[in-house]
Parts: sequence; structure tokens; C-alpha cells
Amino acid sequence: MNSNSDLKKLRESLFSEIENLKEEAFYINDYIAENPELGYREYKAASLLTEILADHNFSIEKNLSGIETAFRASYNFNGDGPTIAFLCEYDALPNIGHGCGHNMIAAMSTAAGIALSKLNIKGGKIVVIGCPAEETGGAKVQMTETGVFDNIDCAMLLHPSNINQVYSTTLAIKAIQFNFHGQTAHAAGAPEKGINALDGVIQFFNGINALREHLRDDARIHGIITNGGEAANIVPDEAEAQFYFRARDKKYLQEIIKKAENTAEGAALMTGCKVEWKEYENPNDDLRPNRMLADIFEQSMKEIGTNKIEPAAHHYGSSDMGNVSHVIPVIHPYINLGSELTGHTRELAEKTTTKEGHTVLINGIKALALTGLKIYSDRQKLEKIKKEFKKTCSN
Repeated sequence: MNSNSDLKKLRESLFSEIENLKEEAFYINDYIAENPELGYREYKAASLLTEILADHNFSIEKNLSGIETAFRASYNFNGDGPTIAFLCEYDALPNIGHGCGHNMIAAMSTAAGIALSKLNIKGGKIVVIGCPAEETGGAKVQMTETGVFDNIDCAMLLHPSNINQVYSTTLAIKAIQFNFHGQTAHAAGAPEKGINALDGVIQFFNGINALREHLRDDARIHGIITNGGEAANIVPDEAEAQFYFRARDKKYLQEIIKKAENTAEGAALMTGCKVEWKEYENPNDDLRPNRMLADIFEQSMKEIGTNKIEPAAHHYGSSDMGNVSHVIPVIHPYINLGSELTGHTRELAEKTTTKEGHTVLINGIKALALTGLKIYSDRQKLEKIKKEFKKTCSN
């Protein structure tokens, strides 16, 4: 454990390094904003991040888990110590760009890792991990399953938002596509010979609406019809609906899905159709942030002058960070980019590259890096983080 005076000196050195990295962080942020790429196609972003990290003496591994735009950049200090990961996201939204601020996430995590690598830290490893496709495919799911996070002690990712918040949970989610199969016929000339697959989908929606009344308050079901037929005078023989099912925990989520599957079979029976279903996106586990790690991050936020921090809350969205939280201790805090903003909007995307956005960016880098420094400097903090994680898993 470093003394308070040692930690103070390291903190001053850290902030000095962040000041030196400022223009580079702005460049990362603005370049990714100006070159938005959809999930699994973030070639420019991944190339830029790995080139910059390599320039700062990080060793680079590409094509993680067989994903072209996933990477791991590692920097080793001399001796044993904690392995701390800063996670990057860099996929954009269709027709909006970086309305979720992933350009800022990538810049903050990359710069935090680089700044820490410049310090005289006694043992350990910094890992910056590039995680594609958070908005759609959820690459962290595949990366978790293939062991990318197995040898990491803790991980963090800071997300721009309209509030400051250090602790929040999210729902587990599964995305399921239902395909109803019927028989074509002339809708006016021979309707009795047809089996209407769209009727099956509509009855399924009616059944789902009835099901909602009998679910817990944390459950969410929402869907769309992605295929309802080709022409009004043809009885549709194929119809398709895609649904998101969410709940606070995986066990209850499976109960909901089983009820939905029974509802689909009932709708098919009512209309004479056949039905089948499959997952069409990676499932996300419920997010379980580590409170001890969140407390350290909150202290770091306050030390850089951020005092208005919202209390812990449950969010009704989902994230593939949830899957990571089931294998290692993580946090997924939020930093306020503007209270007037709403996520997934062009207004948020535009704000990320403004002067105010750059100020928030630097504060985010400081908060992430300072949190890492506190763990490197006091190994007992990591032991407490791990102890809490073990208890959470056993529960």
C-alpha cells in the first residue's frame, strides 16, 4: 500500500499525464464521431485505437473471439499486481451516428489506460479492451463466453448520459423471432383454402398483451411485425414477429419466455398455422455492478469536483456489460453530458464534440484513471471488491 503522500504525488502525475494526452483524446473522440460505423463494422475506430495504444507501448491482440473489430491492448508494470480493464465501445446508431456517445466511451477508456501506463506503479497490468457492437450484436457476450475477461480482476466503462450516477442495474434480455407458417390462397376467390400466417401473429400479439397483466413489474415485452404478407389479395403463408423479453434476473426471464412460447403455440393452434422460434441477437444478462468498486469511483468523481451524483437506481434497458458482470467485478457508471439530452438522439451525438463535451471527456478520463490508481495503490481495496463479487455470485 502506498502512503497518502505517495498517492498524492501519483495523483498529481496522473492528472499531468492526462493534460498531456488531452489533444489526443479529443482527436479519438471527434474522429470516431465523424466516422460512425455500425456494429461489427467499426474498422476505422478499431484501427485508430489500436494504432494509438501501440504508439504508447501497449501490446496489441486483434481479432479477439473471432471478431474482426475486437481487440485487447495490454501494458505490463514490473511485478505482480492487479489487472484492471478499461472497456471501449465504438459502434454507432443507424442514421443517427454516435447518439449513444460510444465515441466518448472509447476515448475515455483509451486515454485512462494510457495515462496510468505513464506512472511508476509497482506491479500489475492495464488492459484496454475493444468491444464492438454493443447496440446490436452485443460482442461482449461472445467475448465473455470465450474467456476474454477470465484473467482480469475488475473492469470499468463510463457512459455519457444526462445524469451522474455511479451505481445502476439493468435487465436481462433475450431477443426471439417467431415465424408462423400457413398456406397461400386467393383472399377473395378461395379464402377457405388459405391458412393465414398473419392471423397467427396477430393472435400471438393479443396473447402477449393478455400475458403482461400477470407479470412482475420489472418484466418488459415489446415486439414488432417484420413480415405480414406481400399483397392484400393473397392469404399470407409466412409472417414473422421479433420480440425483446426482459426481466431483472435470468431465472424469471426464462419463465416469461416459456409462457410466450406457449402463447405462440396457442396462437398457431387457433389459426391452423405452424410456428417456430429462434434467438436473433445475443442475450444479455442482468447487470450486477460491484458496490465497492462503485464507491471508489464515486470518491474519484467527487475528487475531480463532481458532487451532484444521483442515487443508485434500476434501469429498464439492457447491456452486454451484464454478461461481463457475471464473471468479474465491473461498474458501468454514467457521466452527465447535459441534463437536456436524451439518449439515442442526434442532439447527444452533436454534443460529444463540443467544447462542453470535451470538458466532460477529460473529467471522465480523470475519474476512470483515478479509480484505477486507487486500486493499484491499495491492494486491500481489490480484495474487498473480489470478496463482494464472490458473495454476489453465491447469492
